[in-house]
Amino acid sequence: MKSTWLFTTLLLGSLSAFLTPVQLIAQKENPEPIRYTVFDLGTFGGAGTNSSAYDMNNAGWVAGSANLIAGGPQHAFLWYGRGPLLDLGTLGGPNSEAGGPNLRGEGAILAETAATDPNGEDFCGFGTHLQCLAAIWRNLKLTALPTLPGGNNAQAYGLNNSGQVVGFSENGVEDSTCALSIPGQVLRYKPVIWEPNGAIRTLRLPHGDTVGFAFGINDRGQAVGSSGVCSNTSLPPVHPSGTHAVLWEKDGSAVDLGGLTGGVSNVAGNINNRGEVAGTSQLADGSVHAFLWSKEKGMHDLGSLPGAVVTVPPCCNTINDSGEVVGFSFDATGNVTAFVWRDNRMTDLNTLIPKDSGWQLLFAQSLNDAGEIVGQGLIGGESHAFLAVPCDRNHSHWNGCQE
Repeated sequence: MKSTWLFTTLLLGSLSAFLTPVQLIAQKENPEPIRYTVFDLGTFGGAGTNSSAYDMNNAGWVAGSANLIAGGPQHAFLWYGRGPLLDLGTLGGPNSEAGGPNLRGEGAILAETAATDPNGEDFCGFGTHLQCLAAIWRNLKLTALPTLPGGNNAQAYGLNNSGQVVGFSENGVEDSTCALSIPGQVLRYKPVIWEPNGAIRTLRLPHGDTVGFAFGINDRGQAVGSSGVCSNTSLPPVHPSGTHAVLWEKDGSAVDLGGLTGGVSNVAGNINNRGEVAGTSQLADGSVHAFLWSKEKGMHDLGSLPGAVVTVPPCCNTINDSGEVVGFSFDATGNVTAFVWRDNRMTDLNTLIPKDSGWQLLFAQSLNDAGEIVGQGLIGGESHAFLAVPCDRNHSHWNGCQE
């Protein structure tokens, strides 16, 4: 085996002597795409028919939501690498969704209570008009997190390995212009961080902005999201949009990242531990482009799949510490497909899985530093959460990766 390796090395070295510098650079910059094997995370079982994975960590643990009955409400779940999906329940209402988990096994949750919102708002976006609260799954129980003074609703999206949770909360300030972008919305809302002890801290907004939301947070305590005024800012999870893509430093100060040229709505979806940010800019023609921002290189367009008019790396953990990005794109007729961006090119994830897998991967929602991807796809006529594992040297022992 050792002599075979040496022969192969010498042969490759000899061949490289006949390649021009341009060809060698092209080989380095355009390596062969990695193929993936796909696993079905299943559902809650019984009458449940669907599931969707929204987030994952470096241990391969996954967060998302699944229904209990066909067409029924969604419950948050965590999956710790084996066994069935763990139903996290709600705060008394019918619906919840989960983000995370961190390496402590904690999850960031948005969940409905049984109380009707006093202003008739639909803050969670489930169409129930029930109160929506941020919560954390910790020590095997779901605990509601506080809102800002005067606010009735909040949402939590991401958390880091220190236990900081990021999201947004109403602050009790009425603003009649909010209903222009969010039907029925009465109160303003601010981006916040909940500290590990549950204390809520407001993140500052760029000058002139009145509302905002935070999506992602890294282990350095930097958070990202979007901000604007209430008349032109729309809430997740239904239609997140805002004028300014924002990075909040650890001290809560805001950095306006700008947007792609011509961007009228800009959202920073996630930040890795190197401070690189993935997000979206919607242009004046309505098309949506994905961007990558770094302090050293600024912002640039990640490109798009052929025919795509909307390209989205969503929240959360959609960019890993290697700078790989995942998301989904729509074409002009509404067809959706999952993508992975690596080695400076975007690829339809469906072209990298076995043709006979039975899967149609629709939404890539998150990836970890091992390059493992989770999201939602169609299998057997149902919408299920998937785990796509790259068949690289670190995963050569996985089922489906053996030659």
